[in-house]
Amino acid sequence: MDKSNKRDQKKKRHNPLYQQITEDKFAKSSTRVKVRNRSKEDENEAVDSKLTEKIISEARKQLEDVQEEVGLDSMCKQLQTSHLFEGLPDTNEDEELENPAASNEEADEKEELEITEEIKEAFNKFDPEDAEEKTKLAEALKENLTGKLTEIYTLYSDVDDSSLHKMDDIVPIYKDMARLMSIYRSGRYISTLEPFRAIPKFHNWEKILFMTEPENWTAAAMYEAVRIFSAIMKEDMAQRFYNIVLLPRLRDEIAQCKQLNHHLYRALKRAIFQPCAFYRGIIIPLCESQCTLREATIFGSVLAKCTIPMEDSAAALVWISRMPFNQANCIILRVLIEKKYALPYKVGDYLVTYFLRFLDDKRPLPLIWHQCLLTFAQIYKNYLTAEQQQQLLKLLTVQPHKLVSPEVRKELLSATLRPPGIVV
Repeated sequence: MDKSNKRDQKKKRHNPLYQQITEDKFAKSSTRVKVRNRSKEDENEAVDSKLTEKIISEARKQLEDVQEEVGLDSMCKQLQTSHLFEGLPDTNEDEELENPAASNEEADEKEELEITEEIKEAFNKFDPEDAEEKTKLAEALKENLTGKLTEIYTLYSDVDDSSLHKMDDIVPIYKDMARLMSIYRSGRYISTLEPFRAIPKFHNWEKILFMTEPENWTAAAMYEAVRIFSAIMKEDMAQRFYNIVLLPRLRDEIAQCKQLNHHLYRALKRAIFQPCAFYRGIIIPLCESQCTLREATIFGSVLAKCTIPMEDSAAALVWISRMPFNQANCIILRVLIEKKYALPYKVGDYLVTYFLRFLDDKRPLPLIWHQCLLTFAQIYKNYLTAEQQQQLLKLLTVQPHKLVSPEVRKELLSATLRPPGIVV
């Protein structure tokens, strides 16, 4: 065999298998290089100014020919001579296109000439340089706006809501609902009634609510109503609902049955969903109306079981401590004190002044008052200053109790007193 044939066989030999597999996986870059020879004519692609003028003139001639054929020119002249264009300045479109800067200058000059001294004075009134005049102008504008708003509000408030909401169509619906609420026992039927859920959306929602006759609702219906309205109503509306519907029903139930129905008790607990409305619509009116000890005990049990924010309870403590003495109020105070809130020092001062009011009272106080004082001393004894401690010890000599007063004295003497500079 010749040597030349052996060399040719060696050259034609294929690559190893692993190299072929790797080469098949990845694409190879092409070695071709594209070269584009751009001529000088392609580089100078910009059109000369003379050629553009010729193109524009030819286009204008074509437009004029089209206008003559269609008749647009005569129509434009008729419109210009009509009454619609009376008082408008005559302008030449061609001149404006040829020299736009000059046309803008002429327009500015005309506008400057039209401004008179009266117009300048009017502008200066609405844009004064003095700061005091600006504030006076702003106040005057605000007064005018508020006056207009009040006029609009009175106009719409004077209109009877019956005309707005078509009372003739609404009355039969809510009369039928009153019948349903008087026989309701269980189920989620009420929560699915859209007319009942839509009551808070009306401007005269109280009038529509009393169409359903709340005094005839069953206890289960009352719970469903409280559950819905406590979630839908705003705070002031919920307070009003608690005060005029829920509270009278609860007090009537306690007066008749000496206890609360299970559904009404759940409704009372559900009303705490809006704590501010609960205090202002139920607890505070109850304390102001000289409630009975039974009522205070039942309402206090709900306060003790449920979680209420500290801010609302602190405000209620301050409000009740300013009221005249009542045994029912002492029960509510004791329940709120036993919740062991981290109250501000000012609330503790209000409670101390409440107890110190009885320094000059010579009548014997009931056991409920002494128990309330004992719970305060046990929980908030570290809130006291040295002066308040001495006054409370003096109070124990004026209003003694053979069993409770020694315990109160022991708590007061074991307290770590508050520094006199701390007020908050």
